[in-house]
Amino acid sequence: MFVAGDKVLIVACADDPRAVGRTGRIVDQVPPGSLTAGRWTVAGIGLLIGPVLCHGHELRKTGPLIRTPQV
Repeated sequence: MFVAGDKVLIVACADDPRAVGRTGRIVDQVPPGSLTAGRWTVAGIGLLIGPVLCHGHELRKTGPLIRTPQV
């Protein structure tokens, strides 16, 4: 299971095959539901690739939660 801010490696992505092999971060604050068909939102992949939706089995966690300072 992932949490918002986790760094992940995209090993497969039916949404956008260009994202495969790249790293990004999980955006979702809660586990995905029916709106996204159970897929996680991954952003920060690259300049020409927007956020993508990937199933959990298409992702591998590569780093810890990235904490952002609360203002």
